[in-house]
Amino acid sequence: MATMYPRASSTGATPSEEMNGTGNLMDFLDEPFPDVGTYEDFHTIDWLREKSRDTDRHRKITTKSKESYWELIKSLLDAWSGWVVMLLIGMLTGTLAGVIDLAVDWMTDLKEGVCLSALYYSREQCCWTSNETTFDDRDKCPQWQKWAELMTGHSEGAGAYVLNYFLYVLWALLFSFLAVSLVRVFAPYACGSGIPEIKTILSGFIIRGYLGKWTLLIKTVTLVLAVSSGLSLGKEGPLVHVACCCGNLFCSLFSKYSKNEGKRREVSYYFPLKTLWRSFFAALVAAFTLRAINPFGNSRLVLFYVEYHTPWYMAELVPFILLGVFGGLWGTTLLGKYPVLEVIVITGITAVLAFPNPYTRRSTSELISELFNDCGALESSQLCDYVNNPNMSRPVDDIPDRPAGPGVYSALWQLALALIFKIVITIFTFGMKIPSGLFIPSMAVGAIAGRIVGIAVEQMAYHHHDWIIFKNWCRPGADCVTPGLYAMVGAAACLGGVTRMTVSLVVIMFELTGGLEYIVPLMAAAVTSKWVADAFGKEGIYESHIQLNGYPYLDVRDEFTHRTLATDVMRPRRSEPPLAVLTQDSTTVEDVETLIKDTDYNGFPVVVSRESERLIGFVQRRELTVAIKTARQKQDGVVSSSVVYFTEDNPQVAEACDPQPLKLRRILNLSPFTVTDHTPMETVVDIFRKLGLRQCLVTRSGRLLGIITKKDVLRHMAQMMNQDPESIMFN
Repeated sequence: MATMYPRASSTGATPSEEMNGTGNLMDFLDEPFPDVGTYEDFHTIDWLREKSRDTDRHRKITTKSKESYWELIKSLLDAWSGWVVMLLIGMLTGTLAGVIDLAVDWMTDLKEGVCLSALYYSREQCCWTSNETTFDDRDKCPQWQKWAELMTGHSEGAGAYVLNYFLYVLWALLFSFLAVSLVRVFAPYACGSGIPEIKTILSGFIIRGYLGKWTLLIKTVTLVLAVSSGLSLGKEGPLVHVACCCGNLFCSLFSKYSKNEGKRREVSYYFPLKTLWRSFFAALVAAFTLRAINPFGNSRLVLFYVEYHTPWYMAELVPFILLGVFGGLWGTTLLGKYPVLEVIVITGITAVLAFPNPYTRRSTSELISELFNDCGALESSQLCDYVNNPNMSRPVDDIPDRPAGPGVYSALWQLALALIFKIVITIFTFGMKIPSGLFIPSMAVGAIAGRIVGIAVEQMAYHHHDWIIFKNWCRPGADCVTPGLYAMVGAAACLGGVTRMTVSLVVIMFELTGGLEYIVPLMAAAVTSKWVADAFGKEGIYESHIQLNGYPYLDVRDEFTHRTLATDVMRPRRSEPPLAVLTQDSTTVEDVETLIKDTDYNGFPVVVSRESERLIGFVQRRELTVAIKTARQKQDGVVSSSVVYFTEDNPQVAEACDPQPLKLRRILNLSPFTVTDHTPMETVVDIFRKLGLRQCLVTRSGRLLGIITKKDVLRHMAQMMNQDPESIMFN
């Protein structure tokens, strides 16, 4: 932005400049200011300014590429840097996801026993490699021994049970203690799921260190420890945080992204087509990497692969919708603010209560997988203990509905107790100072409820197939009801109730299970759960945590229908002191430094004079501070009485004894976003939301009246919704 002048001497100054002493001034102005353009911690970025800077950078590279082959090569490298970043992110994210899955499986099984053939094998891996496992005893694996059997030689009896119980609790306490200790000592930002903060960061908020290297390392390690401890939490939410840390790590290697905060956030307020392709490429690389690692051991990329052989019927939409109602009610139980409880105490309670019940003792992922499973002829689970007809000669994948056996009824009681346990313990677990996700626990609650409902409907259809609701589609001896499908629908309903997701939820469930045929039941449950949950509150769990933390996040789903104007929200108010402004050619360095010291504003409007208050532009606080500091160090003659100029013309020094003026037009934003005082706030909110503004100035006929910041908008919206406006703590 510095104005260029003809140069007539080797010093770089024109004769007139040498006469009035401004030659050094112009030399200083032609150099870029260091650190200009960066933001302070817990502040919002200026999206329009970042976009403009990136456009200027790209224009400069394009112009230079025509000058030489080397500059052309540099421009090509710059163009391909985005694809390189996506490749690296995909590879590292896929690798970490696979390693975390394998480590969680091994450490979860370590609480119960150990593999004699290889200590680093989980129980499933140990039995795969064993040649001594037979089909009749497929639930027993000689190479896998529980701790009591390994230590005492006895696998049965009260003594063995107590010893296994004690060691299970001890391992759980050890894992959780290590997790919470590492988080508190090395990376406090590694706690929680991270999704509320990620959403806020992507909206333009700065949280230094939240996506740093230490956070990535500690989050990865403690996530394994926390999930393996048996606490009612998942790893899918924290994996989003891990993936964002990977993205931030590789972005720091390229100046194209490291020096532009907006460029690193191209997936937030707008989604360019190039970002879509690059995201697809990163997901493709991550999928290939995950497939190579094969953490699930089934050569598939989905966590809970299902394969049902019976279609769903229209009459089943009724229980599916009822599961949606349950999911919506479950979502409302997690919207309050609960105190952070001591991790060790919760872990101890969880382990003590979980061990006696086989459905709470195992990992949550294993539990969901079993609940989703369709009972075939070779299944040995209690949930598949049906009374078989000895004369049946059907294929193994087309088994008709059968009466439930004692194992099924026993499993129902255990599942009912597990449902109560999961609901209560998850409420206290989520929010502790360890990595904790809510996807898997919510799915577990819904899957348990869904399987119970599914078995109930199945037995009703078998014993009362002549009822009007069954006789049109369920004939005697037919395979009518699939309880595993109800578990899958229930899982989607509870997850939807907590997160308020609909379309994306159905896609996620399809990705997790591979069940494309059952999209309609999933959609019905997801929509119902959202409607029910919205009746108690519009915010999902992550939006609620954003509000509790006071982050400046403008949700695109929030509607503003109140008939207020910009003049009702702008500052200063009538009872407040006048707006702090700078003049274009009459403010001294001392005045500027005093203003910066006495206020905490992020920037200041620049006007022609205090009398006219005609708006010229806007200057950021940080850039002003850095510019004055740099000028004092590099430019001779700049003192406290030096006049600061924001004009385009070259400042003149009247006498040799006068202090050297300081021209700072290069840091002045000449096109700040402005609205008139009669602009409806509905329009202002929409502008802030879609353009990602940090602030806008309020004018009338070119005369400055006030300023509206993002914090002012959020506080006004909270006030209009009868909420505490002071809950918005950051700007």
